Amino acid sequence: MRLGLALPTFGADAHAEAITTVSRTAEELGYDSLWTGDRVLAPRTPSVPYPGKDPVMPRSYENFMDPLVSLTLAAAHTGRVRLGTSTLNGLWHAPIMLARSLTTLDLLSGGRLDVGLGLGWMPEEYTAVGVPWRGRGARLDETLDILDAYWAGGEFAHDGPLFTVPGTVVGLRPRQRPRSPVLLAAFSPVGIRRLARRADGWLPVGMPLPRLTAQWSAILDEADRAGRDGAGLRMALRINPTLTRTPADPDQVPSQGTLNQYVAYARAAEQAGVHELFIDFQQTPATLAERLDLAARFIDGVRAG
Repeated sequence: MRLGLALPTFGADAHAEAITTVSRTAEELGYDSLWTGDRVLAPRTPSVPYPGKDPVMPRSYENFMDPLVSLTLAAAHTGRVRLGTSTLNGLWHAPIMLARSLTTLDLLSGGRLDVGLGLGWMPEEYTAVGVPWRGRGARLDETLDILDAYWAGGEFAHDGPLFTVPGTVVGLRPRQRPRSPVLLAAFSPVGIRRLARRADGWLPVGMPLPRLTAQWSAILDEADRAGRDGAGLRMALRINPTLTRTPADPDQVPSQGTLNQYVAYARAAEQAGVHELFIDFQQTPATLAERLDLAARFIDGVRAG
């Protein structure tokens, strides 16, 4: 199982020096990947509760950096780790511009990009970027159509219900062929069908492993019905730890627990078939140095198992 670490793109440590330090340190520690999230707004009272263990949005989200620019900085200071978005709210970008940005990052990083896309959860953010909240699924489908056509290279045009791209020649192609891997955050039946038909993998968030494996089985079954080989799909599991000083009830893991409990959860996830697990210590009340120490202890503990 590959192990990843979130970059500090939210909160007090969202600055160039911290991103550079975490990137270099993660690679030195043996992490396989670095990940960023995506925010454009931080209202005091969102109209929809935050979809986490705490329905109140973390106030660290009031300070956020651009995920793709941050990954570009990470790429410049590393040579091996993969670079992923979990998740990039791709619908906030015109598809042709999104295609250009993602392809550029894949090329500049030497083919290390994993494109993780999601639909977001806050209507206010869609309002802020001038994109309708309704019809998100159809917008994502057409965005994926344009991305695939762009990445194929050569002559390209698109005339759809939402977007029109006049005929052009695309010479900019990703280093990875036929494209950078596309992973989707999907939980609804419609989202799972989309993932099984079109994506290269799934981006779940930490949950009890029986529930996780049941949802993964449903995705593989849907892929089989779509005529795809599920063995080609991969799962990259995000963990947002809430660290406790004393062991939490096992039923509370991975919502909360000690670092050792998260290590044990990661080992069990590997046995359950998780392909990649990445952990985000940004919400942990600690200094950057202390969070890097947690990251070191976490990977050492998981690898020791």
